Amino acid sequence: MVEFTLWDILRNLLMALRWTVALSLIAFIGGGVVGALLLCLRLGLGRRAGRLISLYVQVFQGTPLLMQLFLAYFGMSLLGVDVSAWTAASVALTLYTSAYLTEIWRGCVEAVPKGQWEAARSLAMSFGEQLRHVVLPQALRLAIAPTVGFLVQVIKGTALASVIGFAELTKTGSMMANASFKPFLVFGCVALMYFVLCFPVSLFAQYLERKSHGRPA
Repeated sequence: MVEFTLWDILRNLLMALRWTVALSLIAFIGGGVVGALLLCLRLGLGRRAGRLISLYVQVFQGTPLLMQLFLAYFGMSLLGVDVSAWTAASVALTLYTSAYLTEIWRGCVEAVPKGQWEAARSLAMSFGEQLRHVVLPQALRLAIAPTVGFLVQVIKGTALASVIGFAELTKTGSMMANASFKPFLVFGCVALMYFVLCFPVSLFAQYLERKSHGRPA
């Protein structure tokens, strides 16, 4: 039987940590791009588009991420599309993230006082100009803290990608626990690595929230 040292365990987990970080960034950046597009469509195309995008948001917020990962991986295979675990996890997490970011940003836009919209219209600005020059700069200030805070949920959500065979931190931890017969040590290290990733992001989000409200940092 192979004896695994603490360094062997840490080395393998650190290698897997790279994929957790990469998947988190892909989901967050991709979800941000899709979410921004959906928000613009929701604001600019009227109630019918708003209802469709609202349905999209409700579907992804109202169903478990685990189920979304299964559908992305096994569902596309049933349609004859051969996808890797990496591709399926990226697509599922991007769509999941976009739904939440769209809703976060919509709330920030709606938090801008109606008087700002009316003032922009009184200056004969088009709808696009109202958004670009008046509304979005104010909404952006409100959105930064919750957006950064949501990154923590994205990082933790990547752990579910292990169920479709994607070898990120949790999946690698499970394999190392089975191989070393040291589950407490392995998953203790896994938990510590997630904490090291998420805690600074949480602190940064809190700092941004205090700053946006004009409170001392």
